[in-house]
Amino acid sequence: MKIEPLMIHLPASKSISNRVLIINAMADGMLEPENLADCDDTRIMYEVLNSSENCFDIGHAGTAMRFLTAFLSRIVGDWELTGSPRMQQRPIGPLVNALNQVGARIEYMGKSGYPPLRIIGSMLVGGEITIPASVSSQYISALMMVAPYMLHGLLLHLDGKVVSRTYIEMTMRVMCDFGARVDWQADCIQIFPGDYIPPASYRVEADWTAASYFYGLYAVSEKTEPLLLEGLTADSIQGDAQQVALWEKLGVISSFVREGVLFFRGTSRVRTLEYDFTFMPDLVQTFAVACCLLDIHFTFWGVETLVIKETDRLAALVMELSRLGFKVDVSPDRTSLCWDGGKCPAENLPCIHTYGDHRMAMAFSLASLKMPSLMIQNKEVVSKSFPHFWEEFSRYCSYFL
Repeated sequence: MKIEPLMIHLPASKSISNRVLIINAMADGMLEPENLADCDDTRIMYEVLNSSENCFDIGHAGTAMRFLTAFLSRIVGDWELTGSPRMQQRPIGPLVNALNQVGARIEYMGKSGYPPLRIIGSMLVGGEITIPASVSSQYISALMMVAPYMLHGLLLHLDGKVVSRTYIEMTMRVMCDFGARVDWQADCIQIFPGDYIPPASYRVEADWTAASYFYGLYAVSEKTEPLLLEGLTADSIQGDAQQVALWEKLGVISSFVREGVLFFRGTSRVRTLEYDFTFMPDLVQTFAVACCLLDIHFTFWGVETLVIKETDRLAALVMELSRLGFKVDVSPDRTSLCWDGGKCPAENLPCIHTYGDHRMAMAFSLASLKMPSLMIQNKEVVSKSFPHFWEEFSRYCSYFL
């Protein structure tokens, strides 16, 4: 008798949702997007864009901080934008400097280069500017999305290594779906002035980053029954869709079907993994945990942006993996993460700290399959991107274990 695979219900992409909300707001909210992400980050973005207030606390929502800084700079008014204590430690100087160069009036209300911000919204002139591309792609995306409403448009020169390029490409794709004219050649992005024109309809894709946790769970469980992740497509605009080929190295084979992507058990997996995560930085935690549990030695490059995320994800990974007995190292320049098989004393009853970071909680769910006594602190932090993660995780465990 044929066994029907378990179907996992993934959230919609918060990265796409947040871009669609910002762009749609500039088009006077003429579109009702379908399948918006049901998570803290997108809810905060939606609430701010539909608020009559002028002072906003966006909590831990880093995407909202960057995108709203640019959005509010062109909306006439006197605005204040702040966030959690951790958000006030995350730099925003390169974006503020760039916006002020094109006509914005943004001031720091505390430490220079960091939130909270006072924003005096007005017409943006635009023109030609240079911005460092090695810190955060969200600075670039924020500038791009408001650029059509700058008087002269924007010619943006990207200085240095471009991190998370796939997220910039995502921004360009969504902008073009709303009628923007964007030209990207080498290290220059030109956005021409003009109004956004919403399409007849827009449906947000399922989240490929969220898919990584079930790829990881399947990899470490070593079960043979198939698993189906709903709503994923091979032609996704999300850069994290590239993970399919990488999971094959860890023994998970993907097959695209009408409902989504189907997993099968591969016949082999690598003994070592070397990979540059510059274009998929949000997957580093999942792969680091999976590789340690599968005894796959690894070296990951392109991890430098992880230090300015919800927490310093490199330091957090080193600490929490040590609780499980794995000695993971970060290079002195903090551009690579590696594990050569080194071990350290493991805690008898390990309790994983999540540091207010949703991806720490979900990545370490993999370890609970191998270590039933493991506890994860502040598990509800997953609401930032995947509110029903633990329900889907329980369904997975009930089916496969």
